[in-house]
Amino acid sequence: MPTSKNDYFYGLGRRKSSTARVRVKGGNGEIVINNKPAEEYFSQSKYLLNKLAQPFTSLEHENKYSISVKVAGGGPDGQAEAIRLGISKALVLLNEEFKGTLKRAGMLSGDSREKERKKFGLKGARKQRQFTKR
Repeated sequence: MPTSKNDYFYGLGRRKSSTARVRVKGGNGEIVINNKPAEEYFSQSKYLLNKLAQPFTSLEHENKYSISVKVAGGGPDGQAEAIRLGISKALVLLNEEFKGTLKRAGMLSGDSREKERKKFGLKGARKQRQFTKR
């Protein structure tokens, strides 16, 4: 529950090497990422902006909450998915009834896949040198 000093709900999202700290509170639907509007931060892709809005569209609660995000690490896609997970977790704290809808939409399960490390003697994580018979 929010305190009188901090009237927001907090959610942490992680994906690949990205970490997003999300604050959700009642508002007009603006999303601010690292002190920039989301449209400016993800200006290269409408697809990433749609990813951020998925929790709200699945709940049919567009433009009801303002979001402030601090995100670090990774690339744009990993950051967008980390923010989406953080938003979903914060919305569940805000209202427990959202949990079933978000879970069915697949918004509450984090994707735990990470990059596999390069192994000694190989060209990459799994790629080997080409075999030559002669």
